Amino acid sequence: MKAKIFVYALPALILATIHLAEAQQPGKVARIGFLTGGSHSTNPDRNETLRQGLRELGYIEGKNIVIEWRAAEGKPGRLPALATELVRLKVDVIVVTGLGDLRAAKEAAPTIPIVMVVDSDPVRSGFIASLARPGGNITGLSTLAPELSGKRLELLKETVPRVSRVAVFGTSTSAGNAQELTEVELAAGVFGVKLQYLDVLGPKDFETAFREASKGRADAALMMVSGSRAGSQRTEIAELAVKSRLPVIYQRREYAEAGGLMSYGVSITDLYRRAATYVDKILKGTKPADLPVEQPTKFVFVINLKTAKQIGLTIPPNVLARADRVIK
Repeated sequence: MKAKIFVYALPALILATIHLAEAQQPGKVARIGFLTGGSHSTNPDRNETLRQGLRELGYIEGKNIVIEWRAAEGKPGRLPALATELVRLKVDVIVVTGLGDLRAAKEAAPTIPIVMVVDSDPVRSGFIASLARPGGNITGLSTLAPELSGKRLELLKETVPRVSRVAVFGTSTSAGNAQELTEVELAAGVFGVKLQYLDVLGPKDFETAFREASKGRADAALMMVSGSRAGSQRTEIAELAVKSRLPVIYQRREYAEAGGLMSYGVSITDLYRRAATYVDKILKGTKPADLPVEQPTKFVFVINLKTAKQIGLTIPPNVLARADRVIK
């Protein structure tokens, strides 16, 4: 009888021992790759927002996740090598911040899940099939950049009612540039404004572009140049605008904070926080193809009154009242 009890009990004892051993083993440490064409020092608050979003979901660096930070420091040619490096590190998911990063990650990692934080139109760019059903290994957030360009022109017109000529700073080689320009042209027709397009292909082109805007007698300007071409030169760009006494509206609040007149656009920090939820779902087993791409829900309008005073511009009360933040 004792022998029979032992025979029946032995398998149960072995299973219990196995389960106990598994329970005592530390949990898996997830490895997250982060790829940007810019510099980590340019927007440190965004990276911290991503960390905070992950912490709120239970992910702590050095405990149950490792984040491999990679930045091209404004040199797009470095992105393919950095993306390949992340693949060699066998990351579980890659977070990318822009179109160039996304392209490099897609080519280097066709099967690793990719979460995009800032992409103006991933469908038109050909990275996903649709917002609702992205398909493939890419998902994340879209910024609605083209649609917002028309809104910025509207704000310029309200801020400077006499405006009749607007200089548009863009980058012809950027994927979303043509669509953004189309939206601006449509808005210009509505507001009776003539446009002067100025192509900015690199950081050294800004001074020339502002000089051309002055020659063209522009009353105001719309800045569509973004990413690494402009991010590290925000202060210099703002100074050129003041020197030209040109009212300029930008896409990101950081430009107004660096001395630009005003900005209107998506809350990028909100997108970074929401990106953490995508990472969480993917690490828990959800496929990127099953995660719809979300559009922005928060927009920020910032006005810099110090800059307005420098260029001799009075901001109308109705425009001032709509600002989410006023820098005095």
